[in-house]
Amino acid sequence: MNVIAGSASIGLGEKVARILGEDFIRPHVERFPDGELYVRIDGDVDEEVVLIQTTYPNEKIIELFLLQDALREIGVKKIITVIPYFGYSRQDKIFKKGEAISARAMVRHIEMNADYFIGMDLHSENVLTWFDIQTKHLHATKPIAEWLKTKGVDMVISPDKGGYKRARYVAQEMGVEFDYLEKTRLSGTEVIIKPKNLDAEGKTVGIVDDIISTGGTIARAADQLREQGAKRIYAVCTHGLFIGRAMENMRKVNDFAATDTIEGGNSKITVAGVIAESIKSL
Repeated sequence: MNVIAGSASIGLGEKVARILGEDFIRPHVERFPDGELYVRIDGDVDEEVVLIQTTYPNEKIIELFLLQDALREIGVKKIITVIPYFGYSRQDKIFKKGEAISARAMVRHIEMNADYFIGMDLHSENVLTWFDIQTKHLHATKPIAEWLKTKGVDMVISPDKGGYKRARYVAQEMGVEFDYLEKTRLSGTEVIIKPKNLDAEGKTVGIVDDIISTGGTIARAADQLREQGAKRIYAVCTHGLFIGRAMENMRKVNDFAATDTIEGGNSKITVAGVIAESIKSL
């Protein structure tokens, strides 16, 4: 087996290969003057390959499709496609007539040249139902919990009810309390946001989310927790986009981190071990 990574996931791919004890292959990727991509995979490649590529931003999706095609052309029989961050997964249903279901469209293209799909903290597990190949859904719970432990966090919070299970799983790994923030309207103009069941006063709180995009949700949550007496506040997510005013918003917390599903300066946590263990179990 070889491990190959597209340009969006080189660092993660190298780590996965090292844990598995397999050869890592870095494909040749370049851009033509007109913006189109060119890929080439040099050297001998095994018949079974793990291909790791985050599909963000848009050009990384095209790169994934080209890499899959190149692997088939050189005779690879089994392609395990690992997408650490699945771009377009948030549009998994129709909200207004005439929309595309973007996640489903991506699935149809991915599975054309894949024999197995592995995703990480998908926005919705509904995405998996559209695959006609075998799939596995992984979570970054354990590495996130380890990072929060180093910060002395004694209370884990989800910024909303939708992420309650994620907060619970992380907290259980740590052996601490967990809750989610709930919005309560006191009047036509006054709204209070606070943990539904627990008191944040004097606590070192870890806010856990799946995606940090602009950081607005984290900033609002941090403001409310400080008002309620939280001692220190940390924020962590699986997928760190950090776009727009994100860096300004993240000043509201004492420290923050993301995993390396999207590689960047804030990728302080690796999910390589989680991915490697899932591949070993196939």
